[in-house]
Amino acid sequence: MFKNTITNLGRIRQVVEVLLRYGFEDAVTTTALRRLVPERQRRSWHHGNQSVFEMSRWERVRMVIEELGPTFIKLAQVLSNRADLLPQPLVDEFAKLQSSVPPFDSAVARQIVAQELGRPIEEVFSEFDDVPLGSASIGQVHRARLIDGAEVVVKVQRPDARDKITTDLSLLRELVRLTSGYLRRQGISNPQDIVEAFERSMMQELDYTSEARAMEQFRKLYAEYHTFYVPEPHRSLSTARVLVIEFVSGCKITDKDQLLRWNLDPAAVAETGMDIYLTQIFEFGIFHADPHPGNVLVRPDGSIVLIDFGMVGRLTKQQKYAFAGVFISMGQQDARGMALNFRRLALTSDIRDMRSFEAELQQLIDDFTGLDVKEMSMSALAERLQGVIYRYKLQVPGSVFLILRALVILEGIGKVLHPVFNTFEFVRPYGRRLIMEQYSMSNIGAELQYTGQQLLALMYTLPTDLRQIVRKLSKGDLRVQAQLSGYAPLLSTAERLVSRTIITLLAVAFLLFSGLSLLGNYPAGQMPYFRGLPAVTWWGLGGTAFWLMVLFILTIRKEKQ
Repeated sequence: MFKNTITNLGRIRQVVEVLLRYGFEDAVTTTALRRLVPERQRRSWHHGNQSVFEMSRWERVRMVIEELGPTFIKLAQVLSNRADLLPQPLVDEFAKLQSSVPPFDSAVARQIVAQELGRPIEEVFSEFDDVPLGSASIGQVHRARLIDGAEVVVKVQRPDARDKITTDLSLLRELVRLTSGYLRRQGISNPQDIVEAFERSMMQELDYTSEARAMEQFRKLYAEYHTFYVPEPHRSLSTARVLVIEFVSGCKITDKDQLLRWNLDPAAVAETGMDIYLTQIFEFGIFHADPHPGNVLVRPDGSIVLIDFGMVGRLTKQQKYAFAGVFISMGQQDARGMALNFRRLALTSDIRDMRSFEAELQQLIDDFTGLDVKEMSMSALAERLQGVIYRYKLQVPGSVFLILRALVILEGIGKVLHPVFNTFEFVRPYGRRLIMEQYSMSNIGAELQYTGQQLLALMYTLPTDLRQIVRKLSKGDLRVQAQLSGYAPLLSTAERLVSRTIITLLAVAFLLFSGLSLLGNYPAGQMPYFRGLPAVTWWGLGGTAFWLMVLFILTIRKEKQ
């Protein structure tokens, strides 16, 4: 525990120095971080030849993140998909971040693979390419060939990844604790929740077996699809730190020239890709959450291949219905229906002014439904929807933002391949299909059955609960516990005011005592005098000066804080 505290303290000092370098002095001087950096160590605020104050605050936040390293970059990249938690300008800056992590030594990678598999690497692979195909903050990928001749890719976790991420997560928790007030003033309402969610995500990403399970699930769901293929993970050769996957060749989906050389119609490829993705969302409720061009391949037969299942999103049945309802209501120009589906989609919502909420949604509908097909943009719509969610503090599932981000990416891919690609035209039939499913007899029957089970459970437990309440009432033992929140700052202010009032009263009391002491009739020789005043008067004046000095110091300290 002590060792971790010392390590965090040193790292926090580095974080503070970076914050000061980019002009976030207020983030340091107005929080508990100010204790870590003396005045004389504050730096001039320049980035290269440019003053950092010529940049926006959000640009400077991004620059701070870039300098703090991979874990912080990873956090920012995750948050770039959560427009409900951060202001949109900050989300836009975080979207610019790219992890640039050099690969680690291939000899170390071989050693990790042998250690994880429990046998020499030569017994498993006939070939193992020492030059990695790619490198990231958590691991890197090598191409290899199994003893039986099958081509594979091997994903190997960095040797110090878990320790570094664990240390940085501990640091993040400490930083948020020290700066939570400042972060809330900047519009980040729940920083502790953000760190906890990120920690869960990172711990899952550190376990490669979760990615292998996701790939197997996709392979089962799409076993009958001839237009979509998921590489097979070799579970017997995979562990939490090593993942061996079937190697699949193909070109990037945006490589239009190669598609034409294979006599494939790029427009048809784009339509196939969008249909596959919307099937994942609206039919199966589980989807690949990072479909950038490098993760979407096309084989010579025109089938789509998805790779890298490190980030997978999920929607429940009710969330699917609500999400589709948002788009359907928008198409029907029904702001009230759109608002209702937003509330159904939100995990918690406390919209104080529903009229204002519906009016803003109506404005959004008016702005988009009147546009020509060529003018409509999923990117612009996603930004507007995310702005509404943030302003009204709707806590919607994180998967919703992953979907919006993915649709924006897919729209960009589609416009490269398809001359008149329109994302909304692809979404519309899936929305209608979900509405029909939602009000089908089988689904209504399932809902009635669930409601009946809930009522039966309530009826079963209600007599017992009522009996306990009556018993406690008869004994006079019924207690009601109320928990108030948000009053800590008020109590702190009240405590300071009371302390200063007491000190002021003490100073006044000593001053009055000094004045009254001048009226005393002291027998000759029993009271010493100094400069014509009795000694007791000087003692009273000294006490007055002391308490006034205490009051002055407290006032100055508060102003500095």
